[in-house]
Amino acid sequence: MPWKEGYTISDEKSLPDASIRWPGGARCCVKIVVNLSVATGPAGIRPADLDSSDAYFTLAEGLESLLACLAQHSFAATFAVPAVVAQAYPEKIRKILSAGHEIAAQGLAHEDVSTLARPEEQARLQQATHILADVTGVRPAGWFALPRPGDAFAVGTISDSTMELLIDEGYTYMGNSPADDIPHYWVVDFERRKNILALPYYYHFDDQFFMMYPSRGSGLENPDFLARNWHHEFAAQHERGRYFEMTIHPKNSGWLHRLRMLDRFLAHVRTVGDVWNPTSQACADYWLRSYPAATTLQLEDSIWQDHAGSLS
Repeated sequence: MPWKEGYTISDEKSLPDASIRWPGGARCCVKIVVNLSVATGPAGIRPADLDSSDAYFTLAEGLESLLACLAQHSFAATFAVPAVVAQAYPEKIRKILSAGHEIAAQGLAHEDVSTLARPEEQARLQQATHILADVTGVRPAGWFALPRPGDAFAVGTISDSTMELLIDEGYTYMGNSPADDIPHYWVVDFERRKNILALPYYYHFDDQFFMMYPSRGSGLENPDFLARNWHHEFAAQHERGRYFEMTIHPKNSGWLHRLRMLDRFLAHVRTVGDVWNPTSQACADYWLRSYPAATTLQLEDSIWQDHAGSLS
C-alpha cells in the first residue's frame, strides 16, 4: 500500500491486486472474528467482569444468537477467546469448535501486556496457550490483542516482546494488524528477517466502536454507520479481489435489532457470492503456502524517525 512504503520495515510493497489468488478461484476473502472477551479495561478480565450482566449475555443469548446467524448463512468464524473465559465456560467453547469455528487465543485475561517484563508476559502467554489447548484439545494457532473499552489505542495493545514471543511459542499468526488490507509479515528482526504472519484488522469494521448503547448511555449507538462501513468496504475489496474482515461481539451484535443488521449483511455477501470464507487459521495456512515470506516479503530501510513525546 503506498502509504506504507518507507515507513515500516515489513513488506514495504503490498501485493498488487492482480497477484492475489484465493482458493477455488474466489474473488474475495471474507473473514469474521468474534471477540469473546468481557474485559472492561487494560487490567483484563477480573472476577467481577465474569459475574457481570455483559458476561451473562455474551456467553448465553448473545453467543447463541450469533452462532445461529452464522450457521444460517454458512459462515465460519474465528473466536478470539481469553483463557480465563475458556476456563470458566469450557462446554460453550467446545460447542463453538464443534460447529466448525476456530478458537484463537486472546491472552490469559485479555490484559494489556505493554507494561509487563518479558518473563512475565512469556509466562502468561504459555499459561493461556496451555489452558486453551486443555479445554479444546487443540493448540491455538493464532493470537489476538483486540482493543478493550477505554484503550488508548483503537487497535489494541502489545509489547515490544509480544511478536517474538509468539514466534518462539510456535504461533502461526497474529490476528489483528493494521499494516495492510491483506495478510502480511510482521518483522521482529530486520537483519535475520524473523517474522510472523499478521492478518488485517481495522476498527472501522469492529462493532464495539458503533454499538455502545445501552451500557454506555443513549446517543452512542450508531449501527447504521457500521452497516454502511461493512457494505462499502466489502464492495471495494470484492471489486479489487482482496480481503474483507469484520469483528463482532455477542454483547453488541447479539441484540435482536443489531442481529437483524448482521443477518442482512451476511445475506448480502452470499447474494454477491464468489467469496472464500475461511477461519483465520485456514487463511493463514493458505497464505503461508501460497505467498511465503521467502518470496513475498520485501524489506528496505525505514525512513521512520521516532520523536520525543510521540506515542510510537
